[in-house]
Amino acid sequence: MAVKVISDQCIGCSACVGACPFGAIIMENDKAIITEACTACGACVDVCPVGAILREVEEKTVAVDKNLYKGVWVYIEQVNGHIRNVSHELLGEGRKLADAMGQELAAVLIGQDVASLTKDVFASGADKIYLVEGTEFKHYSTDGYTITMTDLINTYRPSVILMGATNDGRDLGPRVACRVGTGLTADCTNLGIDEATGLVAWTRPAFGGNIMATILCPDHRPQMGTIRPKVFKRPEQDFSHTGEIIKVASKVKPEDIRTELIEVIQACTASCNLEEAEIIVSGGRGMCKPENFTLIEELANVLGGAVGASRAAVDAGWIPALNQVGQTGKTVGPKVYFACGISGAIQHLAGMSSSDIVIAINKDADAPIFKMADYGIVGDVLEVIPALIAEFKKLKAAN
Repeated sequence: MAVKVISDQCIGCSACVGACPFGAIIMENDKAIITEACTACGACVDVCPVGAILREVEEKTVAVDKNLYKGVWVYIEQVNGHIRNVSHELLGEGRKLADAMGQELAAVLIGQDVASLTKDVFASGADKIYLVEGTEFKHYSTDGYTITMTDLINTYRPSVILMGATNDGRDLGPRVACRVGTGLTADCTNLGIDEATGLVAWTRPAFGGNIMATILCPDHRPQMGTIRPKVFKRPEQDFSHTGEIIKVASKVKPEDIRTELIEVIQACTASCNLEEAEIIVSGGRGMCKPENFTLIEELANVLGGAVGASRAAVDAGWIPALNQVGQTGKTVGPKVYFACGISGAIQHLAGMSSSDIVIAINKDADAPIFKMADYGIVGDVLEVIPALIAEFKKLKAAN
């Protein structure tokens, strides 16, 4: 869709210039000119008194035969021979989608010597596994994995592909989508089936988390999306469940991979591995200053948990953004979540509402966080946290 000015009809009144909310129209030689900043919103079309501005609609040309695409795929992300939890979570949700669509659930497993992981994948619900092994897949590489996923899609034609919204998934997903000529809905927080069309309904935050957008992919295949870790529960595994393994030969050549892994540096320790943590201790504005986050870190260390934070603490520069929990941060679902000095803004609650047990500490008895907390302590976090640390240390020493 594009907006066009019919120069011969333009009378130079400049009404469109003031009406454009993006400043995308300028006047040259008493004629309106549409610049590259135009978003085709059409505001200028409505105010032109002589109808000199038109909005052209490009004709859709869809060459994809959607009937040829069947099945729901889950990309299995593994690191050093261990499957990430998000892959199991997506297998559970993929199982629901596949059953609702009356199709099979398949997994894509790429790596070096990863055949032993197939039992875990089947146990989480997969009917079929596409297995690609090779020394070139020992570590994730953008080129190698993109070539392999693209080849699998073009060969076997899945209807739906789910990937984790992890560092690797966010790198791989859009590249593969571009190669196969489809769209991708990134950073989803919910999935479903649209009743009217039967398409996958991808739900994700938009406009800084102020609204939730539901997106459909009606014209292209496969329907692809990356999904945040911990928004779905990991399914109960059934190790009696088996399926078909399809071994696919790698088509990646050494010269295809344009990068070389020199060294792995552990920049993020277990204390900030929020997606995998079973216990998270998060601090907010109520911690008052960055130095007080040492209390959050100490409590997390005593409990063997990870350190989280609210957006307010991150925006204040008290803690890195990789620790942020919330709609614009990481979505988590630990067994125990400590909210220390966090009031409970809706964006933060959206990121940790899947927690099994929530323990809130806040001196404001009316703070929204207490409405969803299982246990609440009304008090100054700078006094309560040291007391908790001392008690937990006593318990650990006694055991």
